[in-house]
Amino acid sequence: MRDANCIFCKIAAGEIPSKTIYEDVDFRVILDLGPATKGHALILPKEHYEDFFALPEEAAKGAVSVAKKIAPKMMANLHADGMNLVQNNGETAGQTVKHFHLHLIPRYKDDGQHILWNPGEVSQEELELIKDQIIG
Repeated sequence: MRDANCIFCKIAAGEIPSKTIYEDVDFRVILDLGPATKGHALILPKEHYEDFFALPEEAAKGAVSVAKKIAPKMMANLHADGMNLVQNNGETAGQTVKHFHLHLIPRYKDDGQHILWNPGEVSQEELELIKDQIIG
């Protein structure tokens, strides 16, 4: 099912032009118009799913399969030193378009991007409490 008001649905369907680097029956992979680095791409399902939590398991497997197919080719052909796969859910987490998408971000030595986080500190007791909260 598509959302008629979703820009990523329109791009995935080919209604809005994009620089497509891969396409199959379920997914379109496009170059990002606001790239973090050279070659930054988005894996878009052709069906509309608001975020990871709405994504059926088969579609999630499909997105990972596409990433495994495309990311190594990107790294080799763009001479990248690494690759971030980034997927945001919710505005607070950085999701700006309410259509599941997986970022493939080639990384280059000294590319100036800071996609990583500063590790915090936590005690074993806090970890135990958090574990209990999660698993009930």
